[in-house]
Amino acid sequence: MATVIPIKGLRYNPALISNLNEVVTPPYDVIDTAAQEKYYKCNPYNIIRLEYGKNLPGDSESCNRYTRAAADFNTWLENRVLTPEARPALYLYEQEFTVGRERKVRSGLICGVKLEPYEKGVILPHEETIPKHKADRLELMRACRANFSPIFSLYEDREKKVDTTLREAVGGTAPDVDFTDESGESHRLWVITDGEIINKVQQAMAGMRIFIADGHHRYETALNFQREQASRRKESRENAEPEKHTGFSGLSAPSGFAVGSADVTNSCSDTPENAGSRTRTEDHAHNYVMMTLVNLYDPGLVVLPTHRLVKSIREIDPAKLVDKLKESFKVEEFPLAPDRGNFQEFLQALAERGKGRLSQAAGSGIKSQKCLSTPGPETCGEPGGRNAVNPCRPHAFGMYAGDNRLYLLTYLNNRQLDQVMPPGKSRAWQGLDVSVLHTLIIEKHLGICGELRARAEHITYTREEEGALAAVDSGAYQLAFFLNPTPVEEVIEVAGNGEKMPQKSTFFYPKLITGLVVNRL
Repeated sequence: MATVIPIKGLRYNPALISNLNEVVTPPYDVIDTAAQEKYYKCNPYNIIRLEYGKNLPGDSESCNRYTRAAADFNTWLENRVLTPEARPALYLYEQEFTVGRERKVRSGLICGVKLEPYEKGVILPHEETIPKHKADRLELMRACRANFSPIFSLYEDREKKVDTTLREAVGGTAPDVDFTDESGESHRLWVITDGEIINKVQQAMAGMRIFIADGHHRYETALNFQREQASRRKESRENAEPEKHTGFSGLSAPSGFAVGSADVTNSCSDTPENAGSRTRTEDHAHNYVMMTLVNLYDPGLVVLPTHRLVKSIREIDPAKLVDKLKESFKVEEFPLAPDRGNFQEFLQALAERGKGRLSQAAGSGIKSQKCLSTPGPETCGEPGGRNAVNPCRPHAFGMYAGDNRLYLLTYLNNRQLDQVMPPGKSRAWQGLDVSVLHTLIIEKHLGICGELRARAEHITYTREEEGALAAVDSGAYQLAFFLNPTPVEEVIEVAGNGEKMPQKSTFFYPKLITGLVVNRL
């Protein structure tokens, strides 16, 4: 199944960069213009200049954010600001963070993973993507030939074989990297180059599927880049002049490639000592992508909700919308205090309405499946198999329409849900909160579907609850919809069925840091 390899990662040179907090950033997709400017000023070697450079007046096809990133990247390599590992390595990565006043630690494995088309069922997505975001990432990959940030993915290892192997490898040794970022999260990294350990991890991962948690756009970009490179190599071979028989193939290679083996300057070209492990000695680096793999059973795995902001809908009347929603939803008005002092009570009420969902909504790894509320006439243990909609799962949402008008919306007809949801979807997909919201409210009553949704002109996604209220009050948006977290079990079931959830259905917290390890292609 999954093919995992060590990489010769690039890391900041501690002789030149003493404070990693000055050069790392969150992922590019959560960085706004103000944050981008802050990171630019923080340090001239901040990873923002590579991962998410500025657009400048006068930019052209030959001079733009991508060409500037490539120039900076090459300069940093020449000046040894970024330096490669001496040998290919796997990385044990810990993030320590606070959520709900509780301190948690999430562990992951940073490595190279062989790219596989979704249809093979080895690496599975769970969310739809937006074309314009992939175009941006592809231009950057073309210019720099590197992964500046890892794709956050999940694997299912109930016995924790991979975790145990990595822990035994590092023992009680101090981490190679240890720092605290601007948000108070701690980051610890151990570099593992022992060939026997690498081989054990590869063997354990070989029978597993990988589920993309965060980074769908970057993964699909990597697939597109791989196709481009394969096409270039094929064209080069077809156009090459035949050579006399000299014992060598004589095929010319596209710029940046070596014939018959990996480009020796990339991250994955050497074999660790004493390794019987798979390394990418005869393959090309663009066939792999850097990932951080987290076990579904990791106690630090947390999922938070991503909320929706709606704008630019003609002739929207909140009062009329509420009347229409009453046909399918129980609608409860929740007066918001002028100082918003009772907003947390509203969010708690939303969580209460959504009780009965799987036990792991915003908690620690996968747990057993059970109903959190006392079952009534519609009980949990109803037959129907793994794919049946659980009737004890209420679908509850919050809606804000401005002027302190908050509403709690609870769907009324769970037993008939499959009759009103898209028929071509599995029961698992139909039973997602986010599917119900998009199908029965956003599409049905607001008309945002199909191409309109794909263009991302009417919906914005946010994790900031109070910020969503302010966005509506300012007039920038007309409505805000609040959701409960999606349980990990539901994400995996939908992905395992080969389906995708609507965009931004999940928020795996915290985000991975960018700039800790770079993978050169």
